[in-house]
Amino acid sequence: MAYNEETAARIRQHLQAYGDAITEKKMFGGLCFLYHGKMSVGIVKEELCVRVLAPKDQQELHKAHVRPMDFTGKPMKEMIFVEPAGFQSEAALGYYILLGIEHAESKLG
Repeated sequence: MAYNEETAARIRQHLQAYGDAITEKKMFGGLCFLYHGKMSVGIVKEELCVRVLAPKDQQELHKAHVRPMDFTGKPMKEMIFVEPAGFQSEAALGYYILLGIEHAESKLG
């Protein structure tokens, strides 16, 4: 499994408050964090992958270090990759984690 262990530890720290609502699953050749069984955020190699509600996903794509998640060769709906430079600070990482949690919460019905 190819993903940055340091980033995984940082994400776990941010997600501690969610307790048992968070599970981990190996996906996309990396590690994903699920909120109540819904994928929210993950790591593929060095990049963060984040599920983002539309139309926020389009807004995020205009930011530096963010691109569409094109794991399969074509962009995936409501998914973005964030390069490490885009989540160096804990505040920036927390922001992307909250976007992922927001997306997961929207799928709980």
